[in-house]
Amino acid sequence: MVDGVRVVTVQGEIDHDVKNVLDHALLIGVGAAQPSRIVVDLSGVTFMDSSGINVFVAALRAVSATEGWLRIAAAQEPVLHVLRLVGIDALIPCHPTIEQALNN
Repeated sequence: MVDGVRVVTVQGEIDHDVKNVLDHALLIGVGAAQPSRIVVDLSGVTFMDSSGINVFVAALRAVSATEGWLRIAAAQEPVLHVLRLVGIDALIPCHPTIEQALNN
């Protein structure tokens, strides 16, 4: 947590095999309280399929229900391309750095 914001750092590939782990990290993680503000650091992600998109949309719905927010930070170009291709960047702000995601 950074100033009440859950920062989740993801490494490797986001696909069907890890979607449940990612979902748990975003919405449950450490402690019982569901976070209302989340930054997802994708700097270490090399691949993402629709499973990742679905997790992010579900997380956005969950935090929006509590007037919170979800932001993506530091996605590499191939992953950012996927996010833009499906229009996620119009729903979830994508920032070049974690610091910018935390401060915007």
